[in-house]
Amino acid sequence: MKSRTCWSVVIFFALLTTSFGQSSFLTEARKWREKREADLKAEDSWLTVAGLFWLKEGVTTIGTDASAVDIVLPAGSVALQVGSLELANGTVTLKVNDSVVVTVKDKPVREFVMKFDDANKTSDAFQVGSLKLSVIKRANRYGLRVRDKNSPQRLAFKGLHWFPARSSYRVVATFVPYPEPREMKIMNVLGDELKEKVPGTLIFTLNGKKFELRPIVEDEKKLFIIFKDATAGKTTYPAGRYLYADLPKDGKVVLDFNRAENPPCAFTKFATCPLPPRQNIMKMAINAGEMNYK
Repeated sequence: MKSRTCWSVVIFFALLTTSFGQSSFLTEARKWREKREADLKAEDSWLTVAGLFWLKEGVTTIGTDASAVDIVLPAGSVALQVGSLELANGTVTLKVNDSVVVTVKDKPVREFVMKFDDANKTSDAFQVGSLKLSVIKRANRYGLRVRDKNSPQRLAFKGLHWFPARSSYRVVATFVPYPEPREMKIMNVLGDELKEKVPGTLIFTLNGKKFELRPIVEDEKKLFIIFKDATAGKTTYPAGRYLYADLPKDGKVVLDFNRAENPPCAFTKFATCPLPPRQNIMKMAINAGEMNYK
């Protein structure tokens, strides 16, 4: 009788621990999803991207007067003629017309030379009216990206659709580093070929099947995995999804596919998303994370 009682206590505490662990996992998943949706509601999210205009060599004028400027900004958002962007030998210079208020980091400017961040090839943003504008560099092209905090897409956002959160889609991968980072070719939606550095391979088992994924290191802080699975084009975004993970610790990386997310291209046609390399195509349905955005 005493032995049977002891086993009952052991089973009770095992069930209690499992229940507590599942509850903690679901709470963590819910908070992450809430933050993901809050980020998309922000004034500079992908839902605010209202245009992408490629610059030609020389001077390109910007404003809302379609009869007088080269790049037409959203009507009523800013002055009829804001100024110009001059592209010369890989340098982009903003020149602002008199009586128009344009700021960079909250300071008014009349002329500003764009400086690009090496990681995402994007310049400092300049603010005019309700718009936030920046110049992006893609391959040998330069483009003006326009964000409008009053965009219809942002104002109409009702939230995302998700698969049910399940702990079985949270796996621990073994990170096998390369002696030296290897170059991997990735295409983006523009047809540009990107050459990214891959530090190693992530090896794991999911639903009884073994997989290997090639991550990219983003900003020296996170692993960035561009992948595609059998749900693509059905319940998830056709081109694939993105997954971020912490850097390896003791040779291990936690991959939580409940946090798989849509690329920016799911929210705006003006993004320049990288596409999954062939090495990261998973021949299995990953019914976890973010579903297709409608």
